Amino acid sequence: MARNPSAPSRVSTRTARRAFNLRFMGETVGELRRVTWPSRQETMRLTIMVLAVAASVGLFLYAFDLAFASIFDVLLGN
Repeated sequence: MARNPSAPSRVSTRTARRAFNLRFMGETVGELRRVTWPSRQETMRLTIMVLAVAASVGLFLYAFDLAFASIFDVLLGN
């Protein structure tokens, strides 16, 4: 059966939104309690690994850019 839009709703949208937010926060806290957090040592090791990989990729791209720039300089006669 179609709902009459002019009829008052049972729960106001403000109350429904507040209930949704509280349920969402409760579920979030519950999920965070089930997370297996890494140790400090593991976090440091992985952070250093990410920084090393980012630096090596940056150096590779820098070298690649220099090579292409010199190739284009030769091709364009600059």
